[in-house]
Formats: sequence, C-alpha cells, structure tokens
Amino acid sequence: MNRPLVIGNWKMNLDYVEAVHLIQQIGVIVRNRPLEHVDLVVAPPFVDIRSVTSVVESERIALEVGAQHASVHDAGAHTGEVSVPMLQRLNVKWILVGHSERRAHYAMTDEVVAQTLRTVTRQGVHAVLCVGEELAVRNDEGHLDFVSAQLHAALEGLDEKSRPLVSVAYEPVWAIGTGLTASTEQVRDMTEHIRTVLASLSLEATRVLYGGSVNAENAASLMSEGRVDGFLVGGASLKAESFLAIGQAADDCYAGKR
Repeated sequence: MNRPLVIGNWKMNLDYVEAVHLIQQIGVIVRNRPLEHVDLVVAPPFVDIRSVTSVVESERIALEVGAQHASVHDAGAHTGEVSVPMLQRLNVKWILVGHSERRAHYAMTDEVVAQTLRTVTRQGVHAVLCVGEELAVRNDEGHLDFVSAQLHAALEGLDEKSRPLVSVAYEPVWAIGTGLTASTEQVRDMTEHIRTVLASLSLEATRVLYGGSVNAENAASLMSEGRVDGFLVGGASLKAESFLAIGQAADDCYAGKR
C-alpha cells in the first residue's frame, strides 16, 4: 500500500473567517491526535488560501494546502483565472485537475485537462487528476472504457520527471454530493482497472484515491476492501472532526490496525 493521501475539497464554501476557524480546529485535533502515516491536504477556495496558509505556517499544522483549479496560462490577459506561479507564492503544494464539476460546468475538456496537468507538474506542483463516469455510463457498462479514455487523454506522453507528481482520484459523478457511495466491490474493480491503465503508461507507483460521499463511517471499508490509497473528501471535509476521522481511518488501515 502507498502512503495514504487524504484531501479535503472545500469547494465554494467558507469565507476567510470561517476558513481560519476550521483550519484552527483541524490544527488542535491534529496536534492531539497526530496522523503519522497520512499525507493530509486541504483545498480551500482561492480567496481563503492566503488566510489558511498563514495559519498552517504560524501554528505549524501538519498538513499542506492545495487549490481546486489552476489556469493553463502562467500570466496575461485571462480575467478571472489564477495561475500556478501565483499559487506557488502562497505555498500551495497540490492542485486538483479536471474535477467533475469543472468538466461538467466550466467546459473543461479532456484537452484542457491534459494541458492543465502539464502546466501544474511543469512547475513542480502535485497534480490530483480527477476521473469518473456519470450514472448513465455506469448503467450502460461503459465505465471502464470511459475512465480509460480520460486517463489516456490526460497522461499519455507525460514526461518522466512529472510522473511522481501525479495522483489519480476516482470520483463517480453519480456519487458526488448525492449521499450515494459506490460499493466497495465497485471501488475495488475500478481501482484495479485504473492501476492497470496507469502501469501501461509507466505510472505504476501513482496513488489512486476515491471521492464520492466519503464519510467517517465508510472510510475504513473503502480503504481496506476497496484498496484505495486515500480519499478526495467533499462535504465531510467542512467539519474538522469528520474530516480527521476519515484521516484516522486511513492512518489505522496503513498501520494495520483495521
């Protein structure tokens, strides 16, 4: 098993005051109950990042900060966009690439996903590539081919120095924010399929995460029986206790306690 990676995607929630309060709560719990075997990351909205990184640095909280998206451009006339170099100056270490909501609502095609991933890794920042199918694709039994196509489109031809910076998050679109969770068998089958595709692309060491209504109650079984390397957490990351309970489940599984 790879060292687990647990990322909290706050999406468009929490203003900077609420964000500071949450990261302080997380810091208190992590100091009292350290996660020795987990890489912990939070991805706040852009307007919160400076406030969050300031607290993380000043209070020496054992986690890193990510961003939910980044532009393919480094600078220029791109109103409303935020570049990777700008995020680096804020000590952002991780960037989500191709989240299903970006793909569905903001015209992020496979081509743009591939360009973004290369922009992120070229700067030495960790990229978390998000892949996953909608319910209609799953019902038509086309989910394996669909995810394969997403992986090939984003990763084919990726240069060797960028490969260690990539993680993959499988997020079935039908299980995001719906309360539905893929069964451990469905997660395991897709995780194994993703690893096979990654191996064919010389990315066999890549961590594979699961995202889709993950909570403290199902994290342990998804980790052990679903055979994932961690989680991309949505709603449950907006509460310190629930987010860190997921991190604790991952930590326990890695340490052989579950």
